[in-house]
Amino acid sequence: MPAIDRYVTREVVALDASTSCREAAKLMAEKRIGAVAVKEGGRTIGLVTERELVYGVLATGGGCDHPIAKAMRRDLPLISCGASETECADLMRVHFTRHLLVADQDAVVGIISMRDVIRLMLEEKQWLIDELQIYISGR
Repeated sequence: MPAIDRYVTREVVALDASTSCREAAKLMAEKRIGAVAVKEGGRTIGLVTERELVYGVLATGGGCDHPIAKAMRRDLPLISCGASETECADLMRVHFTRHLLVADQDAVVGIISMRDVIRLMLEEKQWLIDELQIYISGR
């Protein structure tokens, strides 16, 4: 199985933990992304997504001026660049998330989304279909 490495977004968009939820939402809308890494003291400590902003802040009556540190997920595991798409999909399913931070030797080096994982799975399936067609046709 191919590794997720080539689908990892290396330019991680990150904000300080004290940034307001409103600013995080604005940034996500501007960049058309669904998640932002959260940093504290220069170290990535979590991830905040559109879902956390809606369900964890707005739906519970929280204000848009709350810091993203109160909305972010701290419980997500880091995944390695060498992980397979199946490992990513399993972690996403178990942790009810559409994004994972990707690490290399405990340092965050990127982010991968469910969309990226699905693209990788589809590519692999297409490759298998092409190989089977070559085998069947005898070319």
